[in-house]
Amino acid sequence: MSVDKYYIEKELSWLSFNERVLQEAADKTVPIIERVRFLGIFSSNLDEFYQVRFADVKRRIIINEEQGGDDSAKVLLGKMQEKVLKLNQDFDHLYNDILLEMARRHIFLVNERQLTEFQQTWLKKFFRNELLPHITPIMLTDDMDVLSFLKDANSYLTVTLKKEGEPPKYALIEIPTDDVERFIKVPEPKGRRRRKTIILLDNIIRLCLDEIFRGFFDYDTVEAYSMKMTRDAEYDLTNEVDHSLLENMSDSLDQRLTALPVRFVYQRDMPKPMIKKLTTMLKISDYDSLLPGARYHNFRDFIGFPNVGMRYLENPSLSPIESADFQLNDNAFDAISNRDILLYYPYHTFQHMTELVRQASFDPKVRSIRINIYRVAKNSRIINSMIDAANNGKRVTVVVELQARFDEEANIEWARVLTDAGVKVVFGAPGLKIHSKLCLITRREEGGVREYAHIGTGNFHEKTARIYTDFSLLTADRAITTEVRQVFDFIENPYKPAKFRHLIVSPRNSRTRLYKLIEREIEHAKAKRKAGITLKVNNLVDKGLIALLYKASSEGVKIRMIIRGMCSLVPGVKGVSQNIKAISIVDRYLEHPRVFAFENGGERDVYISSADWMTRNIDNRIEVATPIRDERLKNRIMDILELQFADRAKARVIDKDMSNNYVKRGNRKKIRSQIEIYDYLRQVERQEKRLAEKQRNNDQINDN
Repeated sequence: MSVDKYYIEKELSWLSFNERVLQEAADKTVPIIERVRFLGIFSSNLDEFYQVRFADVKRRIIINEEQGGDDSAKVLLGKMQEKVLKLNQDFDHLYNDILLEMARRHIFLVNERQLTEFQQTWLKKFFRNELLPHITPIMLTDDMDVLSFLKDANSYLTVTLKKEGEPPKYALIEIPTDDVERFIKVPEPKGRRRRKTIILLDNIIRLCLDEIFRGFFDYDTVEAYSMKMTRDAEYDLTNEVDHSLLENMSDSLDQRLTALPVRFVYQRDMPKPMIKKLTTMLKISDYDSLLPGARYHNFRDFIGFPNVGMRYLENPSLSPIESADFQLNDNAFDAISNRDILLYYPYHTFQHMTELVRQASFDPKVRSIRINIYRVAKNSRIINSMIDAANNGKRVTVVVELQARFDEEANIEWARVLTDAGVKVVFGAPGLKIHSKLCLITRREEGGVREYAHIGTGNFHEKTARIYTDFSLLTADRAITTEVRQVFDFIENPYKPAKFRHLIVSPRNSRTRLYKLIEREIEHAKAKRKAGITLKVNNLVDKGLIALLYKASSEGVKIRMIIRGMCSLVPGVKGVSQNIKAISIVDRYLEHPRVFAFENGGERDVYISSADWMTRNIDNRIEVATPIRDERLKNRIMDILELQFADRAKARVIDKDMSNNYVKRGNRKKIRSQIEIYDYLRQVERQEKRLAEKQRNNDQINDN
């Protein structure tokens, strides 16, 4: 069987995922402010799509033209552009519908032409005092290199100054969202207090254009049109032997700042001469996406759209759950030494993790801490604890991944801060991105040295831990902690032989181990033993793994999948994948864990992992999957997955047509899995606490 025949291009599948995000914005059962924020998420996702996916296809076309090759990349690019155009049209219609819906709730997002005289006076004063100091127009000339300073993370107004009998003058004004909030609440006059009015910075600038240019230029009319440019986000690492990796990464980020655009979005009523001038200056090619759009761009700022109305207009907050294991012990180490602990964010509080490293930073028994950092919060308590630990004389090693896309600059700065604080900073091997989520704490206890390990599916990031779902395993199991130590040794010396019996470690053994696990299920199915695979990942695109899943399906292995993003596998094809069913869940939290479960003839194996089933994660990154050895925790993970498979509110069917139809409810209860999981875990922790307290009381009675 040819996999290519039953393989959906990952770029098209990614756009299908973003369509599911847009569905959330369209869902009228979602609170209206959350719907606005989903528009922002959709826009942010699309920005990254162009920076990475679209740019990659464009490069493939250029390479094929230079070296010879088929036109498959051109065909794919055409399909991508067609799909994006349709999504943008849906977005525009939806945005207008949402504005009307907000207006019914007395929230008005207005432009400069919809203001009262009172509001205009207030905004002009705000402009002079708060906004004008951050605005410096850039006058456009034919010999100017605009790519040297234009930022693809920002939105711009292109201004035209016209005077009769003279050629127009053009200027660019950056919307200064780094310095001023993009959404400004405008006061209402007496008698209209119920009404809430918000205006974008863009429109305040439009209102006050004359104040920017008057006295410097002679013109009859001044007009502004929005535009946005998106660059190729890839970069090349230099191989100069006299440059450190840190210096090379800094150089490569400079390359990105001048990378060529892949998308130019402009206000659809922008004058044609202005469009022509900008496309020429931006060096827009035939393969780039040239998109007419609405009056506003950089919609990703709408992720932070404020709720100026009633509380019910956004999701009610769910208080983070505390783990009974941590509550019932004097310190984190006592809790973990008693038994393995599984946390599931954001349902559980991330404070358990930050508290673990805080305690480790001053605990006199702790000798060393090793941790790898991929993305961390801006004011990271994890990083601060590493510095505190170094100040307290602990041996601290922080593996910093400098190639974490879009976080490179922040990680470079963290590396410098840590180095200055006396922390040993390791960058790993160039070309081998470190994506595992590990922490290892070594402690001197009675009887010798004991190690405590964290293995997770998500980053050590306090902010994303409140909005991403992720598993964390905390264990003192020597079988696991010994191999976590070997992973850290491997990171520092990737050419040193390393064998892993329990952990699945990319690029060492992930492909062979996953192949063997799937093949084992095939053998069980042939022998009429219990066989099945349950898979939850963000992305499934690796052709080798997909081919083996197809083989397993054709041999009778039942396969269930929850795929958040890209899924190149086509479920439900007779004779190929008729035993494979797949869903995707998009809801208030971003589904981020990776879980693999294999029935194994009735002796189920369950793994949590940092790795998606993509070629890069299997072969070209350092990733770690750990078995869950505690039956109690295995069952807990499977209970959570069962709730997700039972979802009848936010689950969509993944099929060959990428139709994104919701899973049919039928006569079943309408289950919204993310809420059900919260209730389930809260009940689990209450029960664990009651059992522990009962056992403690019994122990006291026996002692007496």
